[in-house]
Amino acid sequence: MLAILAFAVIIWISEAMDYTVSSILIAALIIFLVGSAPSVANPDVPYGTQGGLKLALAGFSNSGLALVAAALFIAAAMTVTGLDQRIALFTMSHIGAGGRRVLIVSIIVTILLSFVVPSATARTACVVPIMLGGIASLKLDRKGPLAASIMITIAQATSIWNIGIMTSAAQNLLSRGFVEKQFGADQALAWVDWLIAGAPWAVIMSVILYFVVRKVLPPEIEEIPGGKQAMAESYRALGSMTAPEKRLLAISLVLLGLWATENKLHSLDTASTTIAGVALMLLPGIGVMTWKQAQKLIPWGTVIVFAVGISLGTALLDTKAAQWLSSSVVQAFQLDTLSPFAIFALLSAFLILIHLGFASATALTAALMPILINVLASVPDLNAPGIAMLLAFTVSFGFILPVNAPQNMVCLGTETFTTRQFTMVGLWLTVAGYALLLLFALTWWPLLGLI
Repeated sequence: MLAILAFAVIIWISEAMDYTVSSILIAALIIFLVGSAPSVANPDVPYGTQGGLKLALAGFSNSGLALVAAALFIAAAMTVTGLDQRIALFTMSHIGAGGRRVLIVSIIVTILLSFVVPSATARTACVVPIMLGGIASLKLDRKGPLAASIMITIAQATSIWNIGIMTSAAQNLLSRGFVEKQFGADQALAWVDWLIAGAPWAVIMSVILYFVVRKVLPPEIEEIPGGKQAMAESYRALGSMTAPEKRLLAISLVLLGLWATENKLHSLDTASTTIAGVALMLLPGIGVMTWKQAQKLIPWGTVIVFAVGISLGTALLDTKAAQWLSSSVVQAFQLDTLSPFAIFALLSAFLILIHLGFASATALTAALMPILINVLASVPDLNAPGIAMLLAFTVSFGFILPVNAPQNMVCLGTETFTTRQFTMVGLWLTVAGYALLLLFALTWWPLLGLI
């Protein structure tokens, strides 16, 4: 199993083949290699291909996968109805488009969409064309500092709010699934608990992002004549809200309410309520899109990669490979002698550095979070579930290189900024973000009982 893990890490870091193809290959390796290995329960009896198949397909029956797939349907519904575009233009038309305001607008739009569009790539793909249109209509230099700062802000704000909101990124749900597997569903953070833990960090980082971008890429113009009017005209051109937009907005608000009150006012879990919402979106007559529209917009490869990622983690846990590796790490680095804060500081720094080699936070989560969760579980007198959820925050630290996150690549494709400009901003954000993690680990998160 450790050989399969090593293969997965190498193939995902090198990107020698498509993520979906490599995931299918990893599933096949689990079936046959684990299937031919002695079982943990009885070393005299092999798992067999049926046992290997059960492990390889474990991710496809996981509630985390159901939530991710449902989230992709919601993102598709936003695209079909144009509600995401309306939200973005509404915000821009009311705040304006000056040199300072346009960056604030980019951050606020990203925050708002993070609540209703549970896909980082989809959010970015929505905002980028709107901002490019704004750059063109305002006659800004597409290669100038202001255009570059807008696009970099969109990418970085998306990564920041991947941490602030649990349903905003697939890797969050994958980490939560691993915590549920190891410690039980009652030990994993609910949607609102994640928001309480992560949103304050994200708010402060959004402010830091604004000042870092202003410092590194000072705009060539502070006031854009007619900027607010141009955005208002674009918003008016959309016309009145359509019936599908209204229904989707209502469903989204109900889902947000159900997510926020999980385990507080009701016992309905996030995955179940989201699936119910998607069912309403697809119902004839009262829905907002057809199946044919949805299936063209859903990135099915993402579903496969996510499912196999869960299967990989499950196989590492069930074969005891994760436990063996974690105990070796604990002994080698004497983690059992360190304080909870020191353990969090060390492991979060490791995740931030190793992310430089990964182009997918989901792949990084699938490969390493099961190991780190077992490392935490091996340390006595440690709040392992709480620290594991906090380590999930650092998985989204894709600030430094454009290749570290899909949303970065979407923005890079606009050719409004260089990799050097992105990295200059990203380095400052990474240092500030890590320092803020440590500050929260000493102050806010202990109050929440997470450390």
